[in-house]
Amino acid sequence: MASKTNPFTFLQQVRAETAKVTWPSRRETTISTLMVFVMVFFAAAFFFAADQLMGWAIGLVLHAGF
Repeated sequence: MASKTNPFTFLQQVRAETAKVTWPSRRETTISTLMVFVMVFFAAAFFFAADQLMGWAIGLVLHAGF
């Protein structure tokens, strides 16, 4: 069960816990963001190529009867 504390005590506890957080530096944040963009680009290129290849293969199969 949750303990009953007043809002002022709760906010003090939240502030104390927030002070314990190790925040990333601007450089770490920039590098991580760039890595995410690069991986998104590669994933998009992969799925685009896979979609094109499957579309081409299905087109061959469907048009083979004519």
